Amino acid sequence: MDQRARIRIADLPADEPAILSFIWGLQRFENTFEPNRRLDPDFGAEHWADVRAQVDARGAIFIAENTGTPVGWAVVVEEAGDLFVKQEERRHGFIAELFVEPSVRGQGHGRALIAACEAWTRSRGMAVLLIGVLTGNDKAAAVYRRDGFASYNLFMRKYL
Repeated sequence: MDQRARIRIADLPADEPAILSFIWGLQRFENTFEPNRRLDPDFGAEHWADVRAQVDARGAIFIAENTGTPVGWAVVVEEAGDLFVKQEERRHGFIAELFVEPSVRGQGHGRALIAACEAWTRSRGMAVLLIGVLTGNDKAAAVYRRDGFASYNLFMRKYL
């Protein structure tokens, strides 16, 4: 990772402008290959309110900085898995948000954010961390595989 980079817990409300920028950056990026992504003006604030509620109840927000400037974020939350999953794996961490500004990608910020989410999950006694990736986001899927993630579940959809 770039020596100028660091990961820290979000400082709210000071980090909100950067976080809203990250929310919109990811939404616009995902919309390029998944057209069901909302781009209406209300989306950012609505999504941010939902993320805050999840984090307040059971999670954390990490900020990646490069020379003191926020360049990415990750949100990790605790989830309770389904009853068909073994008890020791049922409670798990889930990376609900992960975004790094395009101008600093490839410098290790994403991996450092993932490592912070892993540490948070481990510190709460959980042994499993999940992350989702949209079909079509092959670059992100490759990064996650390099970081030790393996395919676990596949959702399929059919428009009616």
